[in-house]
Amino acid sequence: MSTIKDILIEMKNLSELMVDLAYSAILFNSKDAAEEVLKLENKVNSSNYDIKIQSLLAARSMEDAEKLTALLEIAEAAESIANAAKDLAELVIKGFKPHPVFRMVMEEVEEIIVSVTIKKGSNLHNKSLGELFLANRTGMMVIAIRRDESWIYGPDKRSMIYEGDILIAKGTEIGSDLLKQLSNNEISFDEISYESDEEE
Repeated sequence: MSTIKDILIEMKNLSELMVDLAYSAILFNSKDAAEEVLKLENKVNSSNYDIKIQSLLAARSMEDAEKLTALLEIAEAAESIANAAKDLAELVIKGFKPHPVFRMVMEEVEEIIVSVTIKKGSNLHNKSLGELFLANRTGMMVIAIRRDESWIYGPDKRSMIYEGDILIAKGTEIGSDLLKQLSNNEISFDEISYESDEEE
């Protein structure tokens, strides 16, 4: 059985991913991404329930109860973030079209979200994120990979990238341009300088 700490970490990661996917769903009018947000929201709700059960079982004194209350509040906050992301996703499912001002605002923020498809001949094909050092080379962090009808959430350095994959990534405007060019086989890694520190 997962510990309360493990569940909280998962809730934090899932709620952050949900926000990114929800904004992606609106920006790219992706009902698939929106539906994935709804699925993840169910996971967050279930995790919050598990934390409550474990907290009740763990509390043996007033002092224990007071300490666990703080953890329960953190879990509730993560669920509130997840619920807000779900509300955004439901707009897409209902056919909401973002106002031009929304797109302008999203273009002005420091960190942007992009969707790229890995084309034939791309240097990204058949390589792991660990091999590619994308965060170092482009400043873009891949937050999800769409492969056929399935999703890979929060991919790590062992996650492979193949032709036809759709990457959802966030980072800088310059980095997004580099990632698009790499995915379209318009440039090679030889044309990009980078710091080769190992990615997390």
